[in-house]
Amino acid sequence: MAKILIVDDEKAINDLIALNLKMVGHEYVQLYSGEQIPELLNKMRIDLVILDVMLPGRDGFDLVGSFVKRGIPVIFLTARNAVSDKVHGLEIGAEDYIVKPFEAVELIARIHVVLRRNQKNTSEFSLDGTTVDLDKHIVTVNGQVVEMTNKEFQLLEFLIQNKNIALSREKIIEQTWGFDFYGETRTVDVHIQRLRKKLNWEHRIKTVYKYGYRLEV
Repeated sequence: MAKILIVDDEKAINDLIALNLKMVGHEYVQLYSGEQIPELLNKMRIDLVILDVMLPGRDGFDLVGSFVKRGIPVIFLTARNAVSDKVHGLEIGAEDYIVKPFEAVELIARIHVVLRRNQKNTSEFSLDGTTVDLDKHIVTVNGQVVEMTNKEFQLLEFLIQNKNIALSREKIIEQTWGFDFYGETRTVDVHIQRLRKKLNWEHRIKTVYKYGYRLEV
């Protein structure tokens, strides 16, 4: 998975982001100001940066150039919600601009979009004899190709991208079926049962009581 740099001076938020990155399998580095960024970039590879705007000393708008010139994608994560700030952040090179407070599921999803856009995320996921090629949309179990509908694959991809995170049925519907879906949440249960059976993941896709599901890795 990717190595992601978090730059945010609010320790609670920095730690929350780190926790969610760890849960879905990414490596991370935590900084609380921009002072150590030049030294860090000379020492290690960074695939993506989550950058606050309001930092002690130089703010995120001043710092973004040091990443962009190295080809490192940046996502601003900040409390500054003015449209002018968003436009400015994107114009100076950020890939995305997310306003606090944020939902962990949305942050992870947008991180994966940026990583895919920059081709810095693994396209293959393997677990218990099941291999999922996220680019080619091919699923194999013990070497045998498993046929899946588009919706089943979209649901599987969403579970993989948010592994170890409890996902509500409503969030699954929103991200997999779309905001305009008017069916019942039982649709999620039916598709989950199909995935469990096809992938032999009865013990991997856990039911979160009265809430939703979690792919446990």
